[in-house]
Amino acid sequence: MKFSVDEVERTLHRLFIRAAGTSLRSEDRQKVKELVPLLEEVARVTTKKSGGVLVDACAGKSALGIMAAALVLPPTWRLLILERDPARIAAATAAAALVDRPIQLVSADVNDADGAAAINAADVVVALHACGSASDGIIDAVAGSAVRHLLLVPCCYGAHPAAHAQHPIAGQQAAYAFVDVLPRQGLVGRRFAQGLIDAERTLRLEGAGYDVDVVEFVGATVTPHNLLWRARRGLDPVRVAEARRKHALLCPHQAPR
Repeated sequence: MKFSVDEVERTLHRLFIRAAGTSLRSEDRQKVKELVPLLEEVARVTTKKSGGVLVDACAGKSALGIMAAALVLPPTWRLLILERDPARIAAATAAAALVDRPIQLVSADVNDADGAAAINAADVVVALHACGSASDGIIDAVAGSAVRHLLLVPCCYGAHPAAHAQHPIAGQQAAYAFVDVLPRQGLVGRRFAQGLIDAERTLRLEGAGYDVDVVEFVGATVTPHNLLWRARRGLDPVRVAEARRKHALLCPHQAPR
């Protein structure tokens, strides 16, 4: 299924802007550039299934989830929005009311019991720009569930542990153990650490039984956080064991969760 930029812009304006005579802001148009390929990804994993539950996790205003409900999801699919911030829940509720299908909203953190229960009920989980430890919370919740597909776009990797000793991102301490032997050019260290964090997240998903493909879903000029983790349950046991072995080498004091 393909979407035009114009179609997505019109739908975004109708659901989230609404005021007559107004137009999308420049940041909204940037968001559309991200939504177009991600909606196509959602269509790929939902339209051939007889039915199911799509969870938009750490959803913010749920632009991706609600746009998917309006443009992508077959009638037999249900959308569940998971978000902890009351103001964003309110904005998502107003937009959801304009979509002609039932949409459930759960006000919870992905690490809470209610958040984990919401993800456990999903067939497909999407998360666009899940910030910092939120990406790891989603990975952990999905790893302990029967979710068939995860579409995850992380962002905001955080600061050096010297400034943030209890850094929430799984594997980050291991990453900075390597970074500490590098020259102190900050950009080199950050990029090296981010690569190791990305590797740890990939191995954690593979160790939980997911076949993972990491791709650039848009160019870096659209967003610097442009990596999409496509994860599908069903990795063969040999590759699962290999992923767990590699994870143990990267994070010797932390078993895959």
